[in-house]
Amino acid sequence: MADDSLLPIAILIDELKSDEPLRRLNSISRLGLIAQALGEERTRAELIPFLSENVDDEDEVLLAQAEQLGNFVPYVGGPQYAYLLLPLLETLSTVEETVVRDKAVDSLCKVGASMPDAHSCEHFVPIIKRLGSGEWFTSRVSACGLFATAYPRCTPMLKAELRQLYAQLCRDETPMVRRAAAQKLGGFAKVVERDYCSRELMPLFTDLTQDDQDSVRLLAVESCGAFAQALGQQDATSMLLPIIHKFAQDKSWRVRYNVAQQLVQLCEALGAEVTRIELTPNFVRLLRDPEAEVRVAAAGKVSAFSKLLTPQQIVTSVIPCVRELSMDSSQYVRAALAGVVMEMAPVLGKQLTIDHLVPIFLTLLKDVYPDVRLNVISKLDQVNQVIGIDLLAQSLLPAIEELAEDKHWRVRLAIVEHIPLLASQLGADFFQDKLGPQCMKSLEDQVASIREASTRTLAKVAQEFGPDWARDHLVPHVLGLIKNPHYLYRMTVLGAISSLATIVSSDVLCNHMMPVLTNASKDKVPNVKFNVAKIMERLAPLVSRSVLESTIRPVLLELCEDPDMDVRFYARQALYACDHGPQQ
Repeated sequence: MADDSLLPIAILIDELKSDEPLRRLNSISRLGLIAQALGEERTRAELIPFLSENVDDEDEVLLAQAEQLGNFVPYVGGPQYAYLLLPLLETLSTVEETVVRDKAVDSLCKVGASMPDAHSCEHFVPIIKRLGSGEWFTSRVSACGLFATAYPRCTPMLKAELRQLYAQLCRDETPMVRRAAAQKLGGFAKVVERDYCSRELMPLFTDLTQDDQDSVRLLAVESCGAFAQALGQQDATSMLLPIIHKFAQDKSWRVRYNVAQQLVQLCEALGAEVTRIELTPNFVRLLRDPEAEVRVAAAGKVSAFSKLLTPQQIVTSVIPCVRELSMDSSQYVRAALAGVVMEMAPVLGKQLTIDHLVPIFLTLLKDVYPDVRLNVISKLDQVNQVIGIDLLAQSLLPAIEELAEDKHWRVRLAIVEHIPLLASQLGADFFQDKLGPQCMKSLEDQVASIREASTRTLAKVAQEFGPDWARDHLVPHVLGLIKNPHYLYRMTVLGAISSLATIVSSDVLCNHMMPVLTNASKDKVPNVKFNVAKIMERLAPLVSRSVLESTIRPVLLELCEDPDMDVRFYARQALYACDHGPQQ
């Protein structure tokens, strides 16, 4: 029996040596199983050396291997043996394929973090030194990602050597190495002592921000937030502000784009006062950038940035830009703005929202691009909380009614899905007058997704306003639609009945809905009939035994004799459920 259970493992081990890359990949992706079967000692003595000899393989196999080795510490005997994995991962971190190198570096960091401090100094730091001074740029690129893992666990002398080596990498002649150094510098700054951070790393950061390659500068931007946290507010303000001012006006739009993405994080690190005085002009400049991509990034941060300003400052500095962006020539800028502009309402308060934001909402709601309109609709509740029901009804509902007839079905769907939210805030009377007719109309929409969403919406509204209200205002309208000549719409009504049945009283279910279902069971379209059978099965537990015997059972027995096999199948299934409970 034991031999049989080990057979699959033996096959996996054989597949490691297969000539077919797909078989090797399959086996490598189950390395953990193989190691478990071999045991810790044989994994250390046989499996790791075997893998080390076979690193000249397809990139997909090497990628899977690099990923697996990151979780291999328990299989080699725990942290005290983790160093045995390092040579293999070191080799993988020097290959030509970028994704393999990146995964190997991730795994090296994982393994390195689990090692005892003494092993880290003895085994991990030498790898950084070898990679950092390697002849090929690939090894130097990989080295950049390892410093933050090793540094906190080193002796002061080794720490000084690592800082010196990182300085060399930041000044490397190869742009790819400087790019990696710029990208990882923020993570390194977080673990370096504050004094060394300002004295040694900050000059490196300043040099990278002035690099002639824009790809290096834009990655340096990403380290700004980490430096702001590492330096402390006072040093960060004096050292970083000039760099941020310069970045915000960089000649490369990619750098300015990255600044727009990172600015809110920087503002939070530097504090509200610095943001209001120093950084607001930069943000305004980015909102008016000549490049649409930069405006997209900045527009998406409008709400988050506004939370750091006073309402008055928002009105004077940000709102004029928002007004311009709402009519921007790029639809992507308008869509990005529409997704967040509603969130400014709680920051501004009621009166300023009415004066300044509502006109912008209305402009965006009438945008020709459907994604813009969709983004505004999805945040309607944010405005309602601030300006209240009455003003929402006056200013936005006419636009919503218009959007409910929109030619783009996703916009109509979004409106239908937001009706329960609006209904709960506007009340039963308002729903009845304004939104109810629209909801009924959606039950007969040409798009199936909208019809299905409408049945869910009706159930939510009925739940909100109660069974009596549903009996008087929803059920008669829904049941009236069963006469539609098209079978798909008749099936939608059946779906609505099924959704509402659990909410309305048993009186309404038995005296109003059941007769409609009984008539629908005689429909000429099989799809309608077998849906009646499915609904009868769901309704059986909701009615008394007498109704089950006098109404449901006769309908199902009749459907069991139907010429259509699907109708017969569902009818028999429903009958069985009525007699024995639902089938598992």
